[in-house]
Amino acid sequence: MRSLFLKIFLSYWIAQALFLVLAILVTLAIHPSGEIASVQAQQSRFLNEAVQAYQKGGEEGARTYLRSVRDAQHVRLFLFDEKTRDVTGRTPPDWILRVARGQTATADSLRGRLGPARYLRQTIAASDGHSYTLVIEFPPQEHRFFGPHGVPHLGILIAIVSSGLVCYILARYLTSPIVLLRAATQKLASGDLTARAGLPGSRRHDEMAELMRDFDRMAERLENLVNAQSRLLTDISHELRSPLARLNVALELARQRSGPEARSALDRIDRETNRLNELIQKLLTIVRIEAGDQSIERVPVHLEQIIHEITRDAAFEAQARHCQVEATVVDGCVVIGSPSLLHSAIENVVRNAIRYTQEGTTVQVRLEQGVAIEGDSLQGPEAVVRVTDSGPGVPEDALDKLFRPFYRIDDARGRQTGGVGLGLSITDRAVRLHGGTIKVWNRPQGGLMVEIRLPLSSAEVSDSADPQTITVLSRKL
Repeated sequence: MRSLFLKIFLSYWIAQALFLVLAILVTLAIHPSGEIASVQAQQSRFLNEAVQAYQKGGEEGARTYLRSVRDAQHVRLFLFDEKTRDVTGRTPPDWILRVARGQTATADSLRGRLGPARYLRQTIAASDGHSYTLVIEFPPQEHRFFGPHGVPHLGILIAIVSSGLVCYILARYLTSPIVLLRAATQKLASGDLTARAGLPGSRRHDEMAELMRDFDRMAERLENLVNAQSRLLTDISHELRSPLARLNVALELARQRSGPEARSALDRIDRETNRLNELIQKLLTIVRIEAGDQSIERVPVHLEQIIHEITRDAAFEAQARHCQVEATVVDGCVVIGSPSLLHSAIENVVRNAIRYTQEGTTVQVRLEQGVAIEGDSLQGPEAVVRVTDSGPGVPEDALDKLFRPFYRIDDARGRQTGGVGLGLSITDRAVRLHGGTIKVWNRPQGGLMVEIRLPLSSAEVSDSADPQTITVLSRKL
């Protein structure tokens, strides 16, 4: 049972129902009704006097005595001998005979008190050597605890249903804040920083209400911090562009006025300036994605075309390390999204693989259709892009950190390869913006595999194509 509401509700209800049932049963078992208790106290006297009346007056004497008790106590008495024969000569009903033979529970037994029994029975051995049994029958209306016909089941049922209603209201009252808190947490985790758990105008002041208010304060604080960070990055990026533009103009003027001996230093300034421009552009891209920029275009994108373009472009970068880039397109895939963001997301992964793969090895890019599976249910078709390299891999404890902005496993290696730790962060945000997922793990044979899954366009799911492999070899031009 995974629902906290059901746990609380059933626990309270079962406990309350058991308490009510046990209270009723114990009351019935210990305290018989007043009418039965009064007659039961005189049961032995009735039996002795009935036997004496029979011994003195025969059938007529016994009949007269039993009639007098009936008129006085409003109960019917039957006197039987050891052969279960009515001494008054009457023919008793079958149920009275069953009581006389001990085949039916009586009101003075535990079973009779818990049920609708309305009889008493007692046997004695008389002085004449015979044994006599007295059966006392109460009228039905005299032995009612709950419900008609002396049956307490209706009362027990009403008690259980009433307690169930109270327990349901109590369980709902206790768990409703948790449901709201969970929904707000899920929204906050999915990126909706405006999610709040509290209800406007709520009058609750218990611990759960305070927890919801604390959560709302935390969510508001997070929203303000993230928005402030985004504004800061945006402001810094825009403010840096102006001096960099002036620096580029000054650099070109310096090239024209300086001699050959200054060319090396100016080239270094040019490279660093370009790196700063690239960094600023990536920062602005991250801010735009995180803010959910509505201006981002969403059109059908053929991923196989993007894979081909990236593979061809990556070949030039792979030349310096004598590597190959191999793209395998198993299925054509069409997704809805931004071509530029998707191109940048996949390109960042491929370029990262080229940087860290062993020299002379092959970086493999594979595109195919897959099926999204969540739990035991199928969610729909997906485009699956896998990029594998033959590099040293990544420590297991660092796999979850690869998509953090500015995160680098080794600062020295990052400076050597020219990375600043933003490429995979942009990839992660771009993929999530398109409703996809990205995973990374180390290959058993060495190297890293990055898997990107994107939901296919519902209107333009491509048919599976014949597998085709495009190998782009690094070569000198």
